[in-house]
Amino acid sequence: MIHVETLGEAPVERMVRGRVDVATDGPGMTDVTAALSTFVRDNALRDGVLTAFVVHTTASLTVQENADPDVQSDLLAALGRLAPRGARYAHSVEGADDMPGHIKAMLSDTSISVAVADGRLQLGTWQALYLIEHRDRRHTRTITLDFIGR
Repeated sequence: MIHVETLGEAPVERMVRGRVDVATDGPGMTDVTAALSTFVRDNALRDGVLTAFVVHTTASLTVQENADPDVQSDLLAALGRLAPRGARYAHSVEGADDMPGHIKAMLSDTSISVAVADGRLQLGTWQALYLIEHRDRRHTRTITLDFIGR
């Protein structure tokens, strides 16, 4: 059985835009939940939707477990098997890690929307929002933020 419930209406009173720049150390997952929570708090955002979008083609966003770091390791390993380095890609001019990075970004998300209620991101107990770096070297990745609500 599926239960659907309407929780109420909230007029759209505000649209707030921002950005977060994330320095990465190469392949891995960086927890950006605190940065997004700070954006919500600093702008006194109460109720609505926050959309995060990474503006790069070899990085991505995901909502995943934040308790056991083995989850991150397993996810990165699975992406590595799906888009291996050393495969014979036609696009190879930017390095052996570039085309696998494009594929990994395509398989994951570049945009995530999270509900905001009572001034808090509505993530589950074991959830966090991560930026995933798919390239080998350090990068600074930009995440644009758009909030609609009140």
